[in-house]
Amino acid sequence: MDNLWAPWRMAFIDPKDPPPPGCIFCTQPAAQQDQKYHILHRGERCFIMLNLYPYNNGHLMVAPYEHVGAFDQLSAETLADMMAQAQWAIRALKAAMNPDGFNMGINMGKVAGAGFAEHIHYHIVPRWNGDTNFMPVIGDIKVMPEHLDVVYEKLLQALAETKAS
Repeated sequence: MDNLWAPWRMAFIDPKDPPPPGCIFCTQPAAQQDQKYHILHRGERCFIMLNLYPYNNGHLMVAPYEHVGAFDQLSAETLADMMAQAQWAIRALKAAMNPDGFNMGINMGKVAGAGFAEHIHYHIVPRWNGDTNFMPVIGDIKVMPEHLDVVYEKLLQALAETKAS
């Protein structure tokens, strides 16, 4: 059997601090520690943050500050801000990472796969030709080629260099 060494992943598997109680989409923006929580942008009604357990490098989320669990409960103003930030995030991802496509969507409710079902959030996952290989299929392993902190810095720069809607 071959071993895959990724010692930097230990920071995610065995974090030094226990996760704070409550909703990450409420507690993390309130903490005002954007770099620690990989918050890339704060808008009027929504914010952009990286997913701590990404499906792919650059997997980010746009979430409203308002603690709402259903898409149909968001105001028109919040929806407009969420979609404008999603468009901006896609432009930044294209500039920083040059993906070939995207998976985008919302998991509404626990049964739909929402990790935080009580707080709606919009996922944007960049995809590349050939990014699916034998590792997830045979080994049930996903290889992340870049550290989350490196992706954070790249996307911060790309957001600064691209125009918000």
